[in-house]
Amino acid sequence: MGLSIEDIKAFAMKCLSGSHGSHDWEHTQRVYNLCMHIGQVEGADMEVLKIAAYLHDVGRPYQDESKGAICHGEKGAEIADALLERYPISDEKRANIIHCITSHRFRGNCRPETLEAKVLFDADKLDSIGAIGIGRTFLFAGEVGAKLHNPALDPEDTEPYTEADTGYREFKLKLFKIRDRMLTAEGRRMAQERHVFMERFFERFLQEHEGYL
Repeated sequence: MGLSIEDIKAFAMKCLSGSHGSHDWEHTQRVYNLCMHIGQVEGADMEVLKIAAYLHDVGRPYQDESKGAICHGEKGAEIADALLERYPISDEKRANIIHCITSHRFRGNCRPETLEAKVLFDADKLDSIGAIGIGRTFLFAGEVGAKLHNPALDPEDTEPYTEADTGYREFKLKLFKIRDRMLTAEGRRMAQERHVFMERFFERFLQEHEGYL
């Protein structure tokens, strides 16, 4: 018997059941909702997008366990490719789903080429900026044992998955750049407001950390 989209959703939930809070099932749900919004606005193939959104982070536990040595986009694509053998879909759409998952990472080596891949990329990045992004970046810092802030170190001279992998480090090295990396018109519109909020937060964060205000 073939799989349904609900079966794929249940599979993804199971894969992420033991994940850290910064990349758990709730993150996937938010990315899914963002994909549904952006995809409708941009005219994407919603079947491809639904499946890609549900499966985009199923490789994340492998990356976390390896402390970044395994790319969760590539691992997730492998897992999804095997799973989709049981889902009734054309080879073209299946290849698109695999491409979406492979190319959704900000630091990945594969650039999103299809509209659906661009929508997933933008949705995933939108969930890493703004108010929710700030919450997730400090949550992740706590997961890897990082300090609240480490002003004595230049973020460029620090390593991920270490005590120095603070929320501010993530902001300086990744989150600050996301607005300019968005690939769809709707994604860019949404990212602008979230970016402004995030910039203001970290300006105040630095001031309060020094005892000002």
